[in-house]
Amino acid sequence: MMKILKRELNKKNNDKLKYRPQIDGLRGLAIIPVVLFHTNFKFFDGGYIGVDIFFVISGFLITMILINDVQKKQFTLTNFYERRARRILPALYLVVFCSLIFSYFVLVPEHLVSLAKSATSVPLFFSNFFFWSERGYFNNAAELKPLIHTWSLAVEEQFYIIFPLFISILYLGRKRILLSLMIIIFLLSLFASFYLTKVHFSTAFFLPFTRAWEILIGCFVAFYINMKGNEPKTEYKINSELISLLGLSLIIYSYATFNKSTLFPYISALLPTLGTAMIIIGTEKSTYVKSLLSNRLLIYTGLLGYSLYLIHQPVFVFARHMYIFEGNELVLVLISLILAYFSYKFIETPFRRKNFFSSKFIWYASLFGALIII
Repeated sequence: MMKILKRELNKKNNDKLKYRPQIDGLRGLAIIPVVLFHTNFKFFDGGYIGVDIFFVISGFLITMILINDVQKKQFTLTNFYERRARRILPALYLVVFCSLIFSYFVLVPEHLVSLAKSATSVPLFFSNFFFWSERGYFNNAAELKPLIHTWSLAVEEQFYIIFPLFISILYLGRKRILLSLMIIIFLLSLFASFYLTKVHFSTAFFLPFTRAWEILIGCFVAFYINMKGNEPKTEYKINSELISLLGLSLIIYSYATFNKSTLFPYISALLPTLGTAMIIIGTEKSTYVKSLLSNRLLIYTGLLGYSLYLIHQPVFVFARHMYIFEGNELVLVLISLILAYFSYKFIETPFRRKNFFSSKFIWYASLFGALIII
């Protein structure tokens, strides 16, 4: 595992964009509580906020990539969506395929029908709307749905469809208009999230407009760092240390105090999302939090994070349907980690390399995989 980590770090260090190891560490800090939350461990009742941390990270990274491509006049929608397809679809389709096959031997007909409907929504990036229509994320029924966690991927993909168009059209010539539109959308989304959480929890939890503000926080961070990168470094290092430590404290506080009864996203989601933003900004110059998040174990967990996120839910759900490992959920966590390692090594990594799979193959495989699932 350490050899793979070293190769990955060397590859990332040679990328055009600056590699930030603390971002992978932050992913690790997000995915571990999410997984443990789904095991129903008592001390991880707030683990679901890891998804909100992912939203901010995704907004930050995608915006940095888009800004870099647009500034260098290398941006095309085709290349952007191809990179997203390479990053997301292979592991996602594999998990859906395996879930469908395994469910034939495990689930009763009623649950098979529900799984089939949810699986159909996944390649259409519509699963958040599907699970919204079924109502509920924290109820007992949700613990028996193998693909319910794909709602967050759907929200991100819906964002990816729209946001690159704004960036490519407005960034270079009309940056002020772009930022003004983003601020307006952010405020409207934030208000909608606060209001709808009280009125109708499922609507606020699953729909993209009530979650857009979380991703936009990451986008604003990317614009800020890109802007500050062109200015003299006059800020005191102690300020960065304080910002990153405060951000980490907000995340830890959220993990420790939130539970299934917490109104969410509502005002509550501001704590982990702003905490994530503060860590990203602060660790540009800080030492302590950056060193903590750059721990190799956290980085490697972060690298496995996407596959681990996809795999752990079906593993837990099928175990519940089969009534196995009850009270021994750590075994399921270990199984999920092993499967995530193989997914990362043999699915995620090869599909990201153009020398392994051509662009044409990726497009045809993505379409064929979607049609097969549907």
